[in-house]
Amino acid sequence: MLDLDQARHLRETALARYRARYGLLSTAEIRAIRTDLGLTQGALAAMLQLGGNTVSRWEAGRNVQTAAMDLLLRLLRDVPGSLEYLRRRAA
Repeated sequence: MLDLDQARHLRETALARYRARYGLLSTAEIRAIRTDLGLTQGALAAMLQLGGNTVSRWEAGRNVQTAAMDLLLRLLRDVPGSLEYLRRRAA
């Protein structure tokens, strides 16, 4: 039987493989996008209309972002003006 640490490691490994298989951003890439934009986890979550802990869970590898959220994160990273647009829409 697996202990808690082994189970956690197994889950994190499975989620990382899922991200890789479907071409989703890694936990480090999500964190880099957020920090490059100068946002806290809570501010990014609010802007994306997500629960307060969602971004934290993505960055910690405990949850995987949907394909739609992955695309939105890439837009924030790659398309000038997208951050300002979402700020206005989230207000």
